[in-house]
Amino acid sequence: MDIDDLAIRIPAQDRRALARAITLVESGRADHRAEAAKLLAALPQDGEALRIGLSGTPGVGKSTFIESFGMMLTGMGKRVAVLAVDPSSSRSGGSILGDKTRMDQLSRDPNAFIRPSPSQTQLGGVARRTREAVRLCEAAGYDVVLIETVGVGQSETVVAEMSDLFVLLLAPAGGDELQGVKRGIMEMADVILINKADGELKAAATRTCADYAGALRLLRKRPQDPPDYPCAMTVSALEENGLDKAWQSLTDLAKWRRENGFWDRTRAAQARYWFMEDVKQRLLAQLSEAETKARLDALSDAVAAGEQDPSAAAQAFIEGLRR
Repeated sequence: MDIDDLAIRIPAQDRRALARAITLVESGRADHRAEAAKLLAALPQDGEALRIGLSGTPGVGKSTFIESFGMMLTGMGKRVAVLAVDPSSSRSGGSILGDKTRMDQLSRDPNAFIRPSPSQTQLGGVARRTREAVRLCEAAGYDVVLIETVGVGQSETVVAEMSDLFVLLLAPAGGDELQGVKRGIMEMADVILINKADGELKAAATRTCADYAGALRLLRKRPQDPPDYPCAMTVSALEENGLDKAWQSLTDLAKWRRENGFWDRTRAAQARYWFMEDVKQRLLAQLSEAETKARLDALSDAVAAGEQDPSAAAQAFIEGLRR
């Protein structure tokens, strides 16, 4: 793969080059990782898209929302990239990767780019290299990057470490105020959107929105939040109602954080977080090397046979790594 060619074609908004580059950064091969690092270093650093993380339980309508929301943004003249993470099977390792099928209209929009990726063994609702894919989309000149998580539930907080704004999508009648004060994902959300506020569910969506709005008032205020945030509102992705208000709410929050100095500080903290994560992953990768793995397996067998204490065996293994 010609890295220099990709470094030229990506800023020129070549969609095929962008797709190839994301495939490269997602690879776990050592030679591909070296090429990916070279590519990322060669790309311009001044791209700064609005990164929006989006999470929600399965069936809440994330794909429908993203398509309607994305079409609204492209209609405003913005270029939108969607990085959708699909859960991988713990048995086969495979993923369906059907987001382009579910977002048929948006996938055909020339100002949109949709890339589904498998979560593989990564926890936290995102793929291991999603942050690098975001960097590539920024270099390709996209104005907004939507990061859709796998949609499992309360554990998807890693996406908050790679996004500027975190949106939580909920269904009508999804719980009372006590549900709204759960730790974890609820505390990470900047904006909560109650989807499917249409037809017979409209009244239920209004009640659910009021419940969550009340719950959010009980949460401790974060320094990066202006007076009216985090907030809850109703939307209908199917009827395309409330999407403009949701976008205005997000852009108002982004503007406030920029003007009050939180934007740069947050991105700097995120960069530090991902540096440490990459160090951890590289250390873990050493466990797969043949000699190290053989020693690890031998100690594991000794522990299983009761010949060594687990703590003592772990200490011996770490000392061996140091030597």
